[in-house]
Amino acid sequence: MYDPTVARLTYRALLGRRRALILFALPVLLIVIAAAVRGFSGADDQVAVDVLGGFALATMVPIIGVIAGTGAIGPEIDDGSVVYLLSKPVKRPTIIFTKLIVAIAVTMAFSAIPTFIAGMILNGNGQQIAIAYTIAALVASITYAAIFLLLGTVTRHAVVFGLVYALVWEALFGSLVAGARTLSVQQWSLAVAQKVGDGDLITSDVGLPTATVLLIAVTVVTTWYAGQKLRSLKLAGEE
Repeated sequence: MYDPTVARLTYRALLGRRRALILFALPVLLIVIAAAVRGFSGADDQVAVDVLGGFALATMVPIIGVIAGTGAIGPEIDDGSVVYLLSKPVKRPTIIFTKLIVAIAVTMAFSAIPTFIAGMILNGNGQQIAIAYTIAALVASITYAAIFLLLGTVTRHAVVFGLVYALVWEALFGSLVAGARTLSVQQWSLAVAQKVGDGDLITSDVGLPTATVLLIAVTVVTTWYAGQKLRSLKLAGEE
């Protein structure tokens, strides 16, 4: 289910100079914000939750997921090089699964690590806040990568749709509109963070059992459907 050659090519595409600069920008910004906030207000648990929840989990993680998930396959479909990849004796589920693993790894690296660093800067992991949001970022990275990998297989405007989803649905509606929170990856991952963190500062509108089921279901379904779309794309090319 995992092909090293496909993985190497995907890593090379995702970590090219231009895309790497974008991937580094948000984590650096988060750490700078955390350092500035700590310098001005000192260690404060509520402030740490506001920064990590409002910027790291609601904005940074989904945007990095967009870049990694769509970038894992979208450019190959756009320039037609995916046909060359599909002509090789590699099963389509293997291609999708390999690209998903790479997208997850990149999303985790560029979101969970800086989230942990920012959390330690903000309050030194008081009430397990840094650890809780780091785990939430890790969990969210898996589902975001799957969602945006699917987008990369179904539309040439995957980045645009992905950013709309990340900035409008997750960052805006997922944070402000009560009804939308139930269908938000952000809230599902917050349910995990709430379980890990001490105290009652971290909250979620979704219970942990429901959040766990939804995280797994969305990841599995989107990955399966991406494989189906890739198979259809190959058949269309042959016709």
